[in-house]
Amino acid sequence: MIRSSHRIGGPRGLLVLAIAALIPALAGCEAGTNAPTQQFHQPTDGTGKVFHNIAIRNVFVLGAPIGQTIGIGRSAGIFLALANNGSADRLVKISAPGTARSVTLPGGSVRLGSQQTILLTGPAPKVILQDLIRPLTGGSTVRLVLTFQNAGTMLNGITVPVMPKAQYYSTFSPPPRPSPSPTVTRHRGATPTPSATPSPSATPSPTATP
Repeated sequence: MIRSSHRIGGPRGLLVLAIAALIPALAGCEAGTNAPTQQFHQPTDGTGKVFHNIAIRNVFVLGAPIGQTIGIGRSAGIFLALANNGSADRLVKISAPGTARSVTLPGGSVRLGSQQTILLTGPAPKVILQDLIRPLTGGSTVRLVLTFQNAGTMLNGITVPVMPKAQYYSTFSPPPRPSPSPTVTRHRGATPTPSATPSPSATPSPTATP
C-alpha cells in the first residue's frame, strides 16, 4: 500500500486557505442585501416600552452640551416614536414628575390611527418639557408618564436618558427660547407738570352814577 501525504504549506497552501476563508463571505453576498447582517440600523440610546399594543420607541431627552447644564426654569426637548398596533387611540398627556411643571404636545394631543407610526423624532422637538424644576445634565434620567385616551395611563411610567448634545445628538435642536415680554420703564422722582391756572376773569368796572 502506497501512502501519500500532502502538507499545506508554501504559496500553494496559503492560496487554499485564502479561498476557504472567502467561501462564507461569498455565501453571505449571495443572500442579497436583505440578509439580516446587511440591514442598516440607526444606533440609538433611547428607551422603549410597549403599553397596550402601543410601542413607545427611542425615547430620550436632549440635554446641554457636555460639561453644561439646562438650568431650572428652562425647557428641554423630548424625542420619541409611537407605533400603534391596536385600535385607534390618542396621546393626550405626558407628565414628568419631579422634573418639569408641564409637558407640551404638538396641537395639544397626538392622534394614533390603527397600525400607524408617529415619528416625533426631530431634529426640532415637538414634545417639550416646560419650566424645569431641577437642572438636567447629560447622563441623568427623567421619568415620563404617558396618558392615552383609550389605553389609559402608564402608572409606572418610563425612565428615559438625558443625552448630551454631542456627536450624533448634536444634530438635534433644543426648544426655542421664549422672547422676553417688553417692560415699561418708569423714572422715579419725576414731578408732574402742573396744569396752567386759568387767569381770573376781569372784574367789570362800576358804571358812573348820573
